[in-house]
Amino acid sequence: MPLHLSRAIFFLNPKSKPPIPMANLSSMASPSPKSRLRGVVFDMDGTLTVPVIDFPAMYRAVLGEEEYLRIRAENPSGIDILHHIENWSPEKQRKAYETIADYERQGLDRLQIMPGAAELCGFLDSKKIRRGLITRNVKDAVNLFHQRFGITFSPALSREFRPYKPDPAPLLHICSVWDVQPDEVMMVGDSLKDDVKCGKEAGAFTCLLDETGRYDSPRFANVDHKPDFKVSSLAEVHTILETHFHLSP
Repeated sequence: MPLHLSRAIFFLNPKSKPPIPMANLSSMASPSPKSRLRGVVFDMDGTLTVPVIDFPAMYRAVLGEEEYLRIRAENPSGIDILHHIENWSPEKQRKAYETIADYERQGLDRLQIMPGAAELCGFLDSKKIRRGLITRNVKDAVNLFHQRFGITFSPALSREFRPYKPDPAPLLHICSVWDVQPDEVMMVGDSLKDDVKCGKEAGAFTCLLDETGRYDSPRFANVDHKPDFKVSSLAEVHTILETHFHLSP
């Protein structure tokens, strides 16, 4: 979906005139006037929780080294492992899902909340802004997150909801449940290929969490979907919400 001029963000490199694909919070132009925001939808792994799953190792275990390298080279935004195995034979799929589930279980044992997540959720609650969650992890992982950290999201959609992201269907479903328009919602996540694509195709605002500066690499310069905002911490999301949006229940 094309980005409306009223919500376009220009990414400027102070050392040269040509624009660069993504930049830090401090270099972004504010939407004018402030857009209304009624809900925020979060990714879970790597966004609300500290990254603990070794995804490259998981992909290698599922695909094999040669196939992993080939697919990674063809997909600069990242590998969509769930989509890739959809057309495999039932037996091959079963083994792949078992491998994926094993890596996810290991991640649950080390589950930690992301710094700033509790504070951001508290801020949203104080403004009566809805909080939703979309993850490609399983429902058990979502339930454990809710129980362990005492923070709940509703709706909270796991990969049992089909089609899963990056398809926009989960986000559009949440908008329908909330009775809000997609352009009144922000999708926050750490993946260009899953979270940003899902949000952009639904028509929502998008915010990419990039703690390490991974997405500053030139290999992400020509991706199809670019975020409206890019931050290095959840604390910066708080700043974006107060600075660029009119927060309304």
